[in-house]
Amino acid sequence: MKVTAKISNIHIAPRKARLVAGLIRGLDVVQARIQLQKSIKKTSEPMLKLLESAIANAEKNFSLAKESLWIAKVDVNEGQKIKRWMPRAQGRATPIWHRLSHVSLVLEGSEAEKKPVAKKKAAVKKSE
Repeated sequence: MKVTAKISNIHIAPRKARLVAGLIRGLDVVQARIQLQKSIKKTSEPMLKLLESAIANAEKNFSLAKESLWIAKVDVNEGQKIKRWMPRAQGRATPIWHRLSHVSLVLEGSEAEKKPVAKKKAAVKKSE
């Protein structure tokens, strides 16, 4: 079973975000969380939030156990560019581009290790 989560327009350049994505690619979810929590990169905080979101999607929507999940794929793509200008000598200006990133995360888990779904109990009226 594949579970996806996406985050758009992180204010971090894709080149820097790919470094953190390479750290967690192929790991199981528990090890990836530890790796992201211990990392000092600025990208690790939004990536951890994205990982938590994907785990919650897997548990809530597909009833998969957290221990059976691993990261199958992490893609970091270039987003928009915020364009600014820096004044220079003799009336010139040079462009500055603030690059943004789009990150998509795919978790994969075995359906054999699904959590048991709790059945809803029927409401029982008390008679007086």
